[in-house]
Amino acid sequence: MRTQVAIIGAGPAGLTLARQLALQGIESIVVEHRDRAYIENRTRAGILEQPTVTLMHELGAGTRLAVEGMDHDGFFLRFDRTTHHLNFHRLIGGHATVYAQQELVKDLVALRLEEEGPILFETKVVGIDTRADGATLRAERAGEIVTIEADFVAACDGFHGVGRAHIPDSERIEITRTYPVAWLGILARTAPATPEGMYCAHEDGLSLHSMRGPRITRQYLQVPADTDLDDWPDERIWDELTRRSESIDHPELERGEIFDRSLAPLRSVVCETMQKGRLFLLGDAAHIVPPAGAKGLNLAVSDACVLSYALGAHYKAGIREHLDSYSTTCLPRIWQAQYFSWLLTTTIHALSDDPMDLRLRLTRMQRWVESEDEQRALGEVYLGLPFPTPWAYN
Repeated sequence: MRTQVAIIGAGPAGLTLARQLALQGIESIVVEHRDRAYIENRTRAGILEQPTVTLMHELGAGTRLAVEGMDHDGFFLRFDRTTHHLNFHRLIGGHATVYAQQELVKDLVALRLEEEGPILFETKVVGIDTRADGATLRAERAGEIVTIEADFVAACDGFHGVGRAHIPDSERIEITRTYPVAWLGILARTAPATPEGMYCAHEDGLSLHSMRGPRITRQYLQVPADTDLDDWPDERIWDELTRRSESIDHPELERGEIFDRSLAPLRSVVCETMQKGRLFLLGDAAHIVPPAGAKGLNLAVSDACVLSYALGAHYKAGIREHLDSYSTTCLPRIWQAQYFSWLLTTTIHALSDDPMDLRLRLTRMQRWVESEDEQRALGEVYLGLPFPTPWAYN
């Protein structure tokens, strides 16, 4: 098989890039290890920044998003049993939109299959060879080896994918931080606790309350990193969520059926070497952020914008400089998101028993509540910094 751009991974980064390339007349093949049902139904968080929402409408993938997405002006913050609303929209405009990642994937997959070209589902890339003039992918599909020749490879296949592994350890600059806690997440049939997502900063650890609709909630508990899900029956989860979210100004948390649960460790990773020759890393292959702030999906889309712009300049005008500067173009926005996620993580979680830490955390949250300047700085990143390059396919 022959194409201009081989894309590994049919997640938000790979599918967004494929759509952007198609609108510029650039051919691509998307290779996905899992089947279609799996990628369209795996539960993922989904808070879309304003630039991501705007882009999806420009790409023709915003029809369901416009109907089913829930626009939020900011978020609620509860500490000392008192609830506060940080309204970023009134200060800087824009919204954060609740729309689950798997729903966005469904929209982009349907668009791809209807209009543009192939997605090779159940096809596992087992090797990448890059040369000065191109690249070759070797993949297993239905027990056979498939070979794809391409000008460039976009590796959107996650932290453990072959794309990141293709860059040798000796050449890869990678910075990592691991936190001593994890998020125990549930999906439950209950009404949302507040009209928008809410962080509850309790002295014994975070609880977070968000929504997937009027009767479906996504809620999280801070737990130790070595937690076993089997040690957390439904009643214990609800008891702890209720205790940590207790307030003097809202009713007690509603309980209901828990129909999904998961455990996610908290860590930060930035692979500053996001390219090697004709191979480029996007999304989780290049960076992982703690879930506070919901930046992972949006960074993946941002990476796709940078690479699509660079590939468009290469194919249309023979300009190579944007491809050569892909990493340095992406990294400032990535580090802004990492800083924001670190700030939220260290403020709303209980990461030590030191009473000084608790007082400093409470003081920082009080400052967020009282200062419009602090709210504006938070809101600019929460609602979404501009993507590093313009999106245009004319």
